[in-house]
Amino acid sequence: MDKQWYVVNTYSGHESKVKEKLEMRAESMDMKDYIFRVIIPEQKEVEVKDGVTKEKVKKMFPGYVLIEMIMSDEAWYVVRNTPGVTGFIGSSGKGAKPTPLQPYEVDNILRNMGISRIDVDVDLKEGSKVKIVAGPFNGMFGTVESIEADKVILNVDLFGQATSVEVEMNQIELAG
Repeated sequence: MDKQWYVVNTYSGHESKVKEKLEMRAESMDMKDYIFRVIIPEQKEVEVKDGVTKEKVKKMFPGYVLIEMIMSDEAWYVVRNTPGVTGFIGSSGKGAKPTPLQPYEVDNILRNMGISRIDVDVDLKEGSKVKIVAGPFNGMFGTVESIEADKVILNVDLFGQATSVEVEMNQIELAG
């Protein structure tokens, strides 16, 4: 089974506590192979008040947390029964498992946050084939030459010639 992204509903204002509890439970209940990343969708906003510029972090979806997981019975149980979690979005209830987010939905949310759906430690390595999904090389395919902190050097075919280009991590996705 593939890991996919799901939306978990929480009590409003408890997103950070739920993220912390989910990560602790994944560790303590030996679910690290099923529950991968827990993210609170947030954006930085610049606010000018009385002539003073402040940068604020604002939740994109208050009361919701994104979770990257493999939907097994055990993982579903662990997430559902985490304190502060009220349920999954996309589940009809009555014991039905939820519907995962579509990759393009996850990409849009994560791109707005400046992060990538690709888990660099697991999914991306030198030689990986990727598709560029944003920026000046949008729509092109390339091969990973090297990986830096938040950038990737790709080998792409530009006008019939192999060329090295540098793109940000959130501008690529693994090629199917």
